[in-house]
Amino acid sequence: MTAFVADPAFDAGSLAVTDWPLCQVRLQDDARFPWLILIPRVSGLVEIEDLTPDDRTRFLDEGLRAGALVRHLGETVGRPVDKLNMAALGNVTAQLHLHVIGRRRDDPVWPDPVWGRGTPQPWTAPERETLMTIIRAD
Repeated sequence: MTAFVADPAFDAGSLAVTDWPLCQVRLQDDARFPWLILIPRVSGLVEIEDLTPDDRTRFLDEGLRAGALVRHLGETVGRPVDKLNMAALGNVTAQLHLHVIGRRRDDPVWPDPVWGRGTPQPWTAPERETLMTIIRAD
C-alpha cells in the first residue's frame, strides 16, 4: 500500500492541522471565511465513488463534523456562519478532497462562489494558532 501524501498544491493555501479517522484536516489560510479542507488519507482517490462504501459513510460523517467545527470557528473569530457550503470539486487539484466553507451574507464575495474571487487574507498568527488549537481539540 502506498503511503498517503497530500498533493503539494494544498500547501500553497492551507495548513495541515490534524488527522481524523479518514481525513487529513487542513485550515484554509483565508480569514475571509472559516474554511476547512478534508483529504481522505488513501492514495489514488479522485472521485467520491473511489472510496469504499464504509469510507463513503466516514467521509460524509467527517464532512458533517467539519461543518459543525466551521460554524464554531466562525463564532470564535466573530463572524458567525449564515450558510455552510460543502464542495468536492477537484478541477484544479484532482486528489479527492472536500471544502467545508462558512459563508456570511456580508462576506466580501457573497453570494458568489469563493474560488477566484477577491484576494485571500491570511489569518493573523494569533488567529491561526487559536483556530488550529480548536481544530486539534475537536
